[in-house]
Amino acid sequence: MPKVLILNGPNLNLLGCREPNIYGSTSLDDLETILRSNIPPGMQLSFFQTNHEGEMIERIHRLIEAPVQGVVINPAAWTHTSVAIRDALIAINTPLVEVHISNIHAREAFRRHSYVSDIALAVIAGCGIQGYAFALETLNQHLKG
Repeated sequence: MPKVLILNGPNLNLLGCREPNIYGSTSLDDLETILRSNIPPGMQLSFFQTNHEGEMIERIHRLIEAPVQGVVINPAAWTHTSVAIRDALIAINTPLVEVHISNIHAREAFRRHSYVSDIALAVIAGCGIQGYAFALETLNQHLKG
């Protein structure tokens, strides 16, 4: 049974109330419930969200001793700023899909660069919370080979 960890970066705990015109009205708890009820058969999900970069890095590092078969990550603002998170993701050597609720390429210029995209199997942006389901399906297909 493939285990997949879904990582969410800063401010995603505010889903549902933060800029609903960009991020929608679904809360992070609601998103987790939706994903758990619609996961590909046989897949096991776990979730982690933090607003602290060091905590995210430590959570990624724990995957070295307790590996999963795939990672879905919405690095949020760290997408554009964190070489440290990129390096941690490289260290775990686990297939990953990068997700963004909004289309980062249609927003401010600084959001168009990602430190994660080139190490990801896929990048899904602008599909709202449905992007997470697309990411799980992408990982599922990859894991089936």
